[in-house]
Amino acid sequence: MHDRSSQVAPHRPSLITSVLGLGVFLIPFDVTAVVVALPGIAGDLGFAAAGAAWVIDAYSLALTGALLASGALADRFGRRCAMLAGNIVFLLGSIACGAATSGPLLLAARALQGIGAAFLITGAIALVAGAFPHQSQRARVFGTIGVISGVAMALGPTLGGLLAAWCGWRWIFLANIPFCLTLALAVPRLITETNEPGGRPLDPVGIVLLTLALGLAIDALLRHDASPIMRATGLIAGVATAFGFVRQQWRCLNPVLNPRVFATAPMIGVGASLTALQFGYWATLVYLPLFLSTGLHVSMEVAGVALLAATLPMLLGGRFVTRWGWRRFFMAALGVVASGDALLVVAALSADATMRSIATSAGMLTIGIGAALANPQLGNVALALAPPAQAGMASAMTMIVRQAGFAVSIAALGAMLKTTDMASAFAAPFILAAVGAIAGVVGAATLFPAAQTEMSESRAEQR
Repeated sequence: MHDRSSQVAPHRPSLITSVLGLGVFLIPFDVTAVVVALPGIAGDLGFAAAGAAWVIDAYSLALTGALLASGALADRFGRRCAMLAGNIVFLLGSIACGAATSGPLLLAARALQGIGAAFLITGAIALVAGAFPHQSQRARVFGTIGVISGVAMALGPTLGGLLAAWCGWRWIFLANIPFCLTLALAVPRLITETNEPGGRPLDPVGIVLLTLALGLAIDALLRHDASPIMRATGLIAGVATAFGFVRQQWRCLNPVLNPRVFATAPMIGVGASLTALQFGYWATLVYLPLFLSTGLHVSMEVAGVALLAATLPMLLGGRFVTRWGWRRFFMAALGVVASGDALLVVAALSADATMRSIATSAGMLTIGIGAALANPQLGNVALALAPPAQAGMASAMTMIVRQAGFAVSIAALGAMLKTTDMASAFAAPFILAAVGAIAGVVGAATLFPAAQTEMSESRAEQR
């Protein structure tokens, strides 16, 4: 490996951690902050329910596709270069989002943001290893960055709601400008470049196949104005392309995602649980502001504060270390998420305003607790199960599964939402969210071992 990094000067570790953490902060913030503004965006730009979902999915789909290429390109051309390039693209996308005057322009700008976000987060995470050569240092920095990411997810709805209410939804995007400029100035001055010219090569066929599969499926699910035959054709094409991607990856000498890493039952369980969590929690979070606006008639400020019930528990989840064994733990955690989704169904169908408010609050808090338990532990389990030589691939695949599952689950719930004018219309997507979480419970019961081994536990902790 060609690595020009040097030891971190004693007075700079905290500053370097802050800079890299800022880069990571922007990525989840631009998801959770935007969800609160969806009703305002839909009203201003004339989006239907499906169009509002595309505001999130355009970002997530582009992020997923670009993540497939960003690692190899960062290795080849430099991790700092990747972070800076991603930061510039993210900045341009943010400015374009703030200036968008139509739905298509906003979606194109969101896709540009997603591409920039992929290189920004890939570069930031990869630079930690070069900036902090000792394992103990890296562990502390990754822990700090994890907390920063959690804060972005937890406070994003509140800050986004306040920005949208006080300044307009465009300022959620324009607020990125000073942070991106800070990164552009600080990263070259504080962080040394590292690269690996002989690293893994690109797999352009795999990148195109997976991105196309996701795009076809999402478009079919969200195309409410198309005939059932057209939508079914799109879904079939998406599934067929996904099968083609898996087959190509098995045969490829240098796959972008090595399917052998997920070829065991427990690793399949990780993928199933990650996907279930996207349905039961993350996609539900996208539609909650629309439901709060329609069902409880609250403003964007109030919606942002109300969503803290679902997001604040995420700050505590990383501190929880299970001793139950993976099977029982993930069955319980996803069961809690399913229970919260069921409460949201009750809220959507309730004709009594007081009952609707109570069920909504209880449902948001419950899905937040369940997600806080499961979300950080799934990443740890993936690392514990993977052989040491494949730890990096396992981590990358976990990130891809999260993003792909998020994009598809948003579209699936959006396909169930026919109108945003009635609170009862949200019962169908909330039911699907509960079904997704229950499927995760079944997957955990059948795919995870009853108890993890001490070796797996210690291996995950070391990494």
